[in-house]
Amino acid sequence: MLTLHTYFRSSAAFRVRIALNLKGLAWTPQTVWLPDDEHKGGTYRALNPQALVPTLIDGDRHLNQSLAIIEYLDETKPGPKLLPGDPAGRARVRALSQLVACEIHPVNNLRVLKYLKNVLGHDQATIDTWYRHWVAEGFAALERELAGSADTGRHCHGDVPTMADCCLVPQVFNARRFELDLAPYPTLMRVFAENMKLPAFDSAQPSKQPDAARAG
Repeated sequence: MLTLHTYFRSSAAFRVRIALNLKGLAWTPQTVWLPDDEHKGGTYRALNPQALVPTLIDGDRHLNQSLAIIEYLDETKPGPKLLPGDPAGRARVRALSQLVACEIHPVNNLRVLKYLKNVLGHDQATIDTWYRHWVAEGFAALERELAGSADTGRHCHGDVPTMADCCLVPQVFNARRFELDLAPYPTLMRVFAENMKLPAFDSAQPSKQPDAARAG
């Protein structure tokens, strides 16, 4: 049995939850409550020296970083492939995934937002403006990538979901939380809607995680 150390609002953990579901794998969630800094404690840090979520436990292996976990699952577990079989396709899916995971997400994750508030002293309105600016910039690029390529189908790459879709969907959920206007991204939102028709995506969303109730 796989165990995923997760937090319901973590978009990185959300990506892996989707991937696990798409692969049809049985897994057990283990909540790491980020608002109380549980991830910084010695017990969790022993599992993940970076003190971030997610961490996937597979037997005696402790794996971290969401994209690395997804590729590990794709290479070692049965189920539908999350990266294409051809080099050009894999490169495109990785590029779309990294646009979200490496360009948008790092400047907007929880520890950055807390630093803006608690250390730099910005008010919530300023933080929200920061968040929306960087997501809008990234989504504009992603929209151009998706709309301008014949490789885009019902999903980010072709007509089956890939790692790129695992990255796209959580970022849209976060954008909605921060009330970003999503009208300028019609192709992106069409792909998002196609993804959300699938149980693997729907059941991975934050509101359907066991720890969501703890937030009240």
